[in-house]
Amino acid sequence: MTQPVDAVPKPSRLLGPADVRRLAGGAGLRPSKQRGQNFVVDANTIRRIVAAASLQADDVVLEVGPGLGSLTLGLLEVAGHVTAVEVDPLLAALLPDTIAARAGDGDARLTVVRDDALRLMSLPGPAPTALVANLPYNVAVPVLLHLLATLPSVRSMLVMVQLEVAERLAAGPGSKTYGVPSVKAAWYGRVEPAGRVGRSVFWPVPNVDSGLVRLRRTEPPGDETLRDRVFAVVDAAFGQRRKTLRSSLARVAGSPAAAEAAVRAAGVDPGLRGEALGVAAFVAIARALAAPA
Repeated sequence: MTQPVDAVPKPSRLLGPADVRRLAGGAGLRPSKQRGQNFVVDANTIRRIVAAASLQADDVVLEVGPGLGSLTLGLLEVAGHVTAVEVDPLLAALLPDTIAARAGDGDARLTVVRDDALRLMSLPGPAPTALVANLPYNVAVPVLLHLLATLPSVRSMLVMVQLEVAERLAAGPGSKTYGVPSVKAAWYGRVEPAGRVGRSVFWPVPNVDSGLVRLRRTEPPGDETLRDRVFAVVDAAFGQRRKTLRSSLARVAGSPAAAEAAVRAAGVDPGLRGEALGVAAFVAIARALAAPA
């Protein structure tokens, strides 16, 4: 039986601006633009993210890019365990000490994995049930899609990304921001925006605002083989956005005529463009393309 979050209080001292700068200075850390290191320095923003994630006391949370531990501390207040994946060796070494000093028994419920999230294939310890992370702007979509594909035990996600990326992920067919990330994320579940985050809560201050995106995993439309076929169709359809499906899918189908035949067999108008189609229509087209002639 799931235990209510407030039944197991796990107090911690969240990091503020002075704390973040002190930790960084003490470690000789200079935030890296290449790795998208913008650290949250506002405790209220951390509380907002944790609340939006709707975690329970038995959740095992995967956090990617914990940085100096701002969000990690907030997650440990409500979740049973946090597995933090950090590519920066300095930050990975610093995090356990920060948690031990500020989160009571938090260090016993924390696993730090020194690895690149894009290469991650498995995790030590209990299987994660949720992903909550402030994802680096430059790799947010690839990381998100890789983890969705690799870790089926993750049933929900709440991530903070660049606002433009958040809008793309949560967009629906017909929207100006609808595209490849929108369709591929929809393969895995229901995606919705969960709010905006101003740039002033970060150090260093980024040049763009951020957005929160929530995903609830649902049963996928098919197996991995079908997923790969669907994603190939999606990539082709959006690779030439101004072209109709008859033209944009000609390469994957073998010819414009074959593309038109498959699209019609799927019950879709070949005169449409990719941005008009939801994930179900792309699944139907992929199935039609794979059907025997």
